[in-house]
Amino acid sequence: MRIILCTGKGGVGKTSIAAATALRAAELGYRTIVLSTDSAHSLSDSFDVSLGGEPQLIASNLWGQETNMSQTLRAYWDTVRNWMAALLAWRGMDEIIADEMAILPGMEELANLLYITHYHDEGDYDVIVVDCAPTGETLRLLSFPEILRWWMGKIFPAGRRAVHMLRPLVKFASDLPVPGEEVFDSAESLFSELNRIQALLIDPEKASMRLVVNPEKMVIKEAQRTFTYLNLYGYRTDLVICNRLISDEVKDPYFDYWKKNQVEYYSLIEQCFAPVPILPLPLFEREIVGVPMLHTMGEILYGNDDPTKFFFHGPIQSIEGEDGNYTLNLALPFTAKGDIGLMRNNNELIVQVGDFRRNIILPNVIRELAIIGAKFEDDGLKIRFTKEQTRN
Repeated sequence: MRIILCTGKGGVGKTSIAAATALRAAELGYRTIVLSTDSAHSLSDSFDVSLGGEPQLIASNLWGQETNMSQTLRAYWDTVRNWMAALLAWRGMDEIIADEMAILPGMEELANLLYITHYHDEGDYDVIVVDCAPTGETLRLLSFPEILRWWMGKIFPAGRRAVHMLRPLVKFASDLPVPGEEVFDSAESLFSELNRIQALLIDPEKASMRLVVNPEKMVIKEAQRTFTYLNLYGYRTDLVICNRLISDEVKDPYFDYWKKNQVEYYSLIEQCFAPVPILPLPLFEREIVGVPMLHTMGEILYGNDDPTKFFFHGPIQSIEGEDGNYTLNLALPFTAKGDIGLMRNNNELIVQVGDFRRNIILPNVIRELAIIGAKFEDDGLKIRFTKEQTRN
């Protein structure tokens, strides 16, 4: 199965490109489903059809879905939410407000990602195309499994044991709602699914990200930050799509300034994201709505290429060994040295870039070795380990 996730700053045209990519794949004979992780669904508008909570046939080999978040949340989070709502109400919060507050920020959007593992397990589709939420929300979603894995490993077992020991005393002393085993089971089930999602999305043989940009300064800057954080968490970007380029056929002098700027910014995009390929897409003379216009967009964008192919394979993380020493290389493009923090906690390496943090489980070959240095060069962090010393 091939999984393609399209993301970019809000308003750059990623929904249209996700829809055109899915349609092009379907036209080549792949059984394809396109869905959205954005709570403000717009796939219906793009295809100009009505889509609902279940896959609906749009064209030959193509299904679309605007996912039912409440249904997914009930399946994975309802037990935990009910306990959290009861706890907040016990603290004096209004019952209706407590019920709303019990849904963690981002959980509704995150629930959409659970459909990826569902369709992967079913095996009914060859291709899943995901129209992601704007980049800020997408990055929070993609980093969530990393954070929860740490939580599950460090806090969850201790919390479960502590509650088991204290439950009789708490029940006797107060009416505080105490989480039962079903709460922990529900949380564990959800976290297990999130780990499976991450495993699928970082699989270099199945999944890749596609960054959609416009030739504009703010859009490029955000795409650079996104590219850095995707590398930080191990998500591979195989293609950058530059959308809404003004054609040379437009002769109106009103557009001369914009055309000049676009040429400069397109060159900047090529420099910034090399060696990841850049595909240009013109500004169309009409709105991209409906299957015929999406077909035209897909043809112009991909030409004779198969949209499901990997346009670029590049290492995110690698280990080099020489004379008993090892170097762990972590790609972090568009990052300044001062933005990086590095800590070690037993068998984990904690790398922080800006507000985002990743816990890297060290491979066995370097797990017991001591760190003797780290430096930032060639858009990457190089961390040196030695066999001459072992970790204390």
